[in-house]
Amino acid sequence: MSAVTPDDAVAGAGRPIRVLLADDQHLVRTGFRVILEVEDDIEVVGEAADGERAVGMARALRPDVVLMDVEMPGVDGLEATRRISADTDSPGGPAVLILTTFDRDDYLFAALRAGASGFLLKNGTPEALVEAIRVLARGDGLLAPELTRRVIATFARPGGPGVGASTPEVALRDLTPREREVLVLLAGGASNAEIAGALHLGEATVKSHVSRVLAKLGLRDRVQAVVFAYEHGVVRPGG
Repeated sequence: MSAVTPDDAVAGAGRPIRVLLADDQHLVRTGFRVILEVEDDIEVVGEAADGERAVGMARALRPDVVLMDVEMPGVDGLEATRRISADTDSPGGPAVLILTTFDRDDYLFAALRAGASGFLLKNGTPEALVEAIRVLARGDGLLAPELTRRVIATFARPGGPGVGASTPEVALRDLTPREREVLVLLAGGASNAEIAGALHLGEATVKSHVSRVLAKLGLRDRVQAVVFAYEHGVVRPGG
């Protein structure tokens, strides 16, 4: 059992990371609960068997992270993610981590467009799941390593799905030199702590810069910032 540390717990909250489980299979939810409840810095606050229930419970319980299955009866996980991300009653609401058994590009890209902050396959390890929750609770985005190259390749090519501002050149010009540095480091997968170290800034200052970058570019989260940076040539694969 791991001890709670400032890096693991929700920043400034002094409490465990609150997690909502959304999956239509009871045995799957039970398995996730067993994995997570042995961690001192994570608390499972509820379970939902469909997307409609997940949206309602996210509003009522205000978890930090929602583990969201894709294929569920009624409202599926992608639509539930869109509703949670767009819920104006929950500013700065929960990060959504999509968990699916299906290694399909259409699910992956639909999840990113819906506002998911992370995407993992269910064939991963319990340790990877726990770490993903901690990453999202810190405000970082996450993709399974085997998916990252596919995302970059798809969004970076001409005619890719596209995210963010409708006039990216104008939006990029609005970034200050420091904000552009932050965007480049985001595109490299750097955490707030790593950006702070690279730019010799405090983490609180980095968080402010990240928030302004996302706002100026019309992006939901750090995962979309990575996609945007590659798509619009701020950074290039291998560069």
